Amino acid sequence: MAAEFGHLDVTRIGALPASLPLPTIPSLAPARVSEFFGAALAVAILVGLESLLSAKVADGIGTTPRHDPDRELLGQGLANIVSPIFGGMPATGAIARTAVNVRAGARSRASAIVHSGVLVLVVFFGGDLVRRIPLAALAGVLIVTAIRMVEVHNVRAVWRATRSDALVMSATAVTTVMFDLIVAVEIGVAIAAALALRQVARATTLTLEAAPEEAGTDDAQRLLHEHIVTYRIDGALFFGAAQRFLTELIAVGDVRVVILRLPQATVLDATGANALREVVEELERRHITVLLKVPGDEHRRILEAVGANSQLAHERHLFVDLDQAIAHARTHVARGRDL
Repeated sequence: MAAEFGHLDVTRIGALPASLPLPTIPSLAPARVSEFFGAALAVAILVGLESLLSAKVADGIGTTPRHDPDRELLGQGLANIVSPIFGGMPATGAIARTAVNVRAGARSRASAIVHSGVLVLVVFFGGDLVRRIPLAALAGVLIVTAIRMVEVHNVRAVWRATRSDALVMSATAVTTVMFDLIVAVEIGVAIAAALALRQVARATTLTLEAAPEEAGTDDAQRLLHEHIVTYRIDGALFFGAAQRFLTELIAVGDVRVVILRLPQATVLDATGANALREVVEELERRHITVLLKVPGDEHRRILEAVGANSQLAHERHLFVDLDQAIAHARTHVARGRDL
């Protein structure tokens, strides 16, 4: 009102369309489809990402049941099929409007229908008034909404949890201010994925073991005196952890037989299997016999696919029982490598 009655020179919303566009079928010529396919795919990914992010924010500030991601994406897909028929742009859930809606008391999908109906009424009957609203007034509404969206206690909890969480939150916040929300989410997801892989790689362990009927480090040393070592690999053996194990295993010293077993190898990808193949190849080249004890058929299939099994000196050097592997190793040391 101050801008209107004071005749202030401020930027305003401007004229609105006087009517809704009539439906038209867009051109679906093969040349046009191939031209815009890449851009359409990128837009679809970003639309889905922002919509799910908006729904997640609404879950955090509302009291309604949490959203169904499949339903959300299906609804967005249907909306983006219908929208071009009426000359519309790609539709997506918006964090600002979603937050305002929830803060205003929205509890069901009817709020979105009411929102659309009000916009139609504004187009037909309130266009002359709306065009006079200063853009600064809308900016103020957005600033207040953004402040109310930030829950300080949650920010403090994330900041104090771990350094990784604090890094992801800080990078996302800074990127949001410098660029935009979509770029910030992409960078945040990339950093979180890298940190998660780093954590999984650190959790993967390589342990020098004793024989199963024995206990303690002394018994592990007794096997070592027999020129036999047994290594147990637990966790995820993938590209993030493979090189560390490759270096450590190849560095074994005065031994005749190395037994490798993977009782708790939760993940074994092609890179990890290939690292094992390199270990077997290098140790066999140094005249150190390698016995493999692999727990499941899936791991066996991956090792066979990369050629790890073929690097063993004999097909009988693949075991399912550790007792048998150790007995075979002791016989191997006693009689030589021709078994």
